[in-house]
Amino acid sequence: MPNTLRISPDKTLRSGISRRRFLTWTGVASALAFTPGLIEAPAAYPAPMNHGDHPFTLGVASGDPLPDAVVLWTRLASAPLAPHGGMTDIPVPVEWELARDSTFRQILRRGIEVATSADGHSIHVDVRGLEPSTDYFYRFRAAGHISDVGRTRTAPSALGTTASMTFAWASCQSWGDGFFNAYADMARSAPDVVFHLGDYVYEKAIPTRGGQRNTTAMPQSALSEMTTLDDYRERYALYKLDPHLQQAHRMLPFIVTMDDHEVENNWAAAICEDQAPVPDFLYRRAAAFKAWWENTPVRAELRPNGADMRIYRRFTFGDVAQFSVLDTRQYRSDQVNGDTDGPQNDLSARADRTITGAAQEQWLLDGLASSGTRWNVLAHQTTLADLARTKNGDRAVSMDGWSGYEASRARVLDGARTRGVDNLVSIVGDIHRSVASELRSSYTRPAPTVGVELAGTSISSGGDGADSDDSDRLLKAASPHVKFGNAQRGYVLNRLTHQDWQAEFRVADTIADPQAPLHRRATVTIPAGRPEIGIG
Repeated sequence: MPNTLRISPDKTLRSGISRRRFLTWTGVASALAFTPGLIEAPAAYPAPMNHGDHPFTLGVASGDPLPDAVVLWTRLASAPLAPHGGMTDIPVPVEWELARDSTFRQILRRGIEVATSADGHSIHVDVRGLEPSTDYFYRFRAAGHISDVGRTRTAPSALGTTASMTFAWASCQSWGDGFFNAYADMARSAPDVVFHLGDYVYEKAIPTRGGQRNTTAMPQSALSEMTTLDDYRERYALYKLDPHLQQAHRMLPFIVTMDDHEVENNWAAAICEDQAPVPDFLYRRAAAFKAWWENTPVRAELRPNGADMRIYRRFTFGDVAQFSVLDTRQYRSDQVNGDTDGPQNDLSARADRTITGAAQEQWLLDGLASSGTRWNVLAHQTTLADLARTKNGDRAVSMDGWSGYEASRARVLDGARTRGVDNLVSIVGDIHRSVASELRSSYTRPAPTVGVELAGTSISSGGDGADSDDSDRLLKAASPHVKFGNAQRGYVLNRLTHQDWQAEFRVADTIADPQAPLHRRATVTIPAGRPEIGIG
């Protein structure tokens, strides 16, 4: 039977002692003078708690920032690795506060939400009426306990000129493959916003001792592939106990989409990997969608309707950048050619095949056509570019990425070009490596370069990796449009101005040690007005 939530008489609020100072692009850690525990990682990397005496064990987060609004998130779990997170079916009132300062002397908004078992005891507070380009601090109180203090930031206004913005993106964080070192580095760099482009959790079973983490502190369901709502909820709880991930969420607003592993590997619309009956898979998909919504700082209006959930949406950061966040799983045609890397053919080129669905494709093109920003960004899951390798004497590409949906890719990229869309950049994850490449509607016949694609490596999936591996060398040999590649773990930190885009690929030499630092492997520069790639 789930543990009951312990009530504590302690009403003391956790408060900070200094205000945040502005950060330079270099993200110098010494510039972070802030609420204790908000920036700093723990001195030791603790094992996840099996039993807690407070309900905020999964941390706090914010997300989906607008110029006048942001979402505040938490999920109550007094025993995060126990069934139901140690919570009962009794609804729990949760107070929230948002302030101008980290000491909460200037409280601007406060209210009460009710956390229920029906929603996994998660809450999504959509705070409106805020100022653009402004730092805010927030916290929660429930049953006598106070959460850690979080910091968030609103987007700049679309009115007037925005000189610059910074953002990071991440993807693919397999818990058993290693530690999430990148998030500690990301928190110290303090970008304006973080995009997570999918594979926040993995559905497959975790080894008995937690793989690379060498721990048994896991829910029992982690030893099997997750298929039920309880399974998915428990897997998210395990991941969200990671202190580096909590640190980044506490410090930075996130914009989150999903890829395949949040449900099942390489799923496509109503078709699953193991060819289960459609009704069975849709039931599983509904459970996965519900758990994703419960555990991400997205608006309450994204709440899924059974196995359906609209997660594609658009964010504008002043006149610097517009981000179209895509969903390339829910509406796609099934993969062809056995869903393996192989040559493109009549099946991959069929005009009736889509990776976005017709409605999302039109939404994307309409948004690009009406954009008034310097940079137009596609934030999504799998690569648009052909990342070809020679396999058994043939030119082989992925059938799971846009290479397996050639007509869909051509409609989007040719459509953007005919609409006069400038400064088009695609940012993706999925492939567990960093790649910078020229963006074209076709790579097997003459086609102009219409933009740049930046693929970011994984947070941990695939283990340590290497500066270059066999796959990287084969890719560069068969794909002359690829200008940079690296196979280590990390993330991408970006600074955008009206003059150029600078993408810093930050990598770790190892993720077997949770204290291992990251370093800059390369900086890719894209000049405004020219789809060119400079490597520094």
